[in-house]
Amino acid sequence: MKVLRVLVLVHKHLVPPENASASEAEQAEWKTEYDVVTALHKLGHEVKPLGLQDDLSVARNAIKDWEPDIIFNLLEAFDNIVMFDHNIVSFLEMLRMPYTGSNARGLMLARDKSLSKKLMAYHRIPMPEFSVIRRGQKVRVSKRLPFPLIVKSLTEEASLGISQASVVDSEEKLNERVTFIHEHIGTDALVEQFIDGRELYVGVMGNTRLRVFPIWEMQFTKMPNGVHHIATERVKWSVKYQDKHGIQTNELKDLPEDQCQQIQHLCRRVYRALELSGYARIDLRMDKDGKAYVLEANPNPQIARGEDFAESAKRAGLSYEALLQRIVMLGLQWRPERV
Repeated sequence: MKVLRVLVLVHKHLVPPENASASEAEQAEWKTEYDVVTALHKLGHEVKPLGLQDDLSVARNAIKDWEPDIIFNLLEAFDNIVMFDHNIVSFLEMLRMPYTGSNARGLMLARDKSLSKKLMAYHRIPMPEFSVIRRGQKVRVSKRLPFPLIVKSLTEEASLGISQASVVDSEEKLNERVTFIHEHIGTDALVEQFIDGRELYVGVMGNTRLRVFPIWEMQFTKMPNGVHHIATERVKWSVKYQDKHGIQTNELKDLPEDQCQQIQHLCRRVYRALELSGYARIDLRMDKDGKAYVLEANPNPQIARGEDFAESAKRAGLSYEALLQRIVMLGLQWRPERV
């Protein structure tokens, strides 16, 4: 295996300390960055993490001075604005610099949930009915959207702004929640048909030839009655809350093989419809009748050791190091000018 120079782009406040240990990283905010850097080192590559905030000249100078073979992109925003993530990738493309993860167009399409849903509707991909309520607009939704509904941010990720109160069953609660998204999250609101059922995640990797990993499920083993089984902000990020309510993610094992294959094929269709590359995670809900609905695609998802994407890849036969090596190779093979 050829030794590569890998420049790892990370958010400035998430640069892992040089002498950090695995035990220190376990609960640290920079765990993903630590896992990626140490795994690439283990593979024998020369690795340099670089923190970035609001100045692209920092990256340009590092590329010029260090001459990396590839950028491992772990940035999810630029200057704390998530909608700018695709601009960073466009910048790398203009420098003719290979990078890991999704291409700029795929990032843009997937990040704009309104646009991505329109594209999926065109391709007849099953998804919840939805409506977008822009800031300053009066709250009005189509009659094809009966209650209950779920209200989310149109552009934010990582379940930001999602709580049990996000599921609404009346006009009054709908108005309250849309106002919350507009005023406290500061974005337009996405109002969706609420699919009462199971939360599923499917990892997909590839540029032209795709590999789909086993289906993963978020399980709520100790949640009290009357509580919606949804991936709220606390469910995703509070370890204490996860432990208290028995929230964990594991491989989905109780569906017939043909049904699993149908869901995986559906995720392939989403990946291609949104013109993604590198790797992504497709989020779905499955109702009580077993019908799967696509919620969204997450390009460049969380890839820390032990997280859903890495664990599903491991179940498919890829160790963590092998997964990262494959991600690097896909980045080297990607040619944006051919799109």
